[in-house]
Amino acid sequence: MAADNMWSYGPTAGHTPDADLSGYRVEALDGHIGKVDKHSNDVGAQYIVVDTGVWIFGKEVLLPAGTVTGVDHAERTVRVARTKEQIKDAPEFDKDRHLGDPAYRDQISGHYGEHGSGH
Repeated sequence: MAADNMWSYGPTAGHTPDADLSGYRVEALDGHIGKVDKHSNDVGAQYIVVDTGVWIFGKEVLLPAGTVTGVDHAERTVRVARTKEQIKDAPEFDKDRHLGDPAYRDQISGHYGEHGSGH
């Protein structure tokens, strides 16, 4: 997946622009990883922030929208195309740097992009 597509929901993800995903369960390829704490619908900078709770000691991780494969509003679940290990190894969500820092954004998209392209 190209890095610039990483920050947009795929056409088949089932995401709607006005959807509030807060509190939705987040499922990785191999199981539950937490719930959506916050999210952005800004065009070109769409993402979810997952509160992993006790699973990785309260760490929050940012997942670009391009990793989302399905949003089930009836089940209040978001599915992502990454494993728990890939998400656990992601750079920690930094609410101070957020996406205003291009280097941070590149670090995030680089982490998920390399896993998504089969390297």
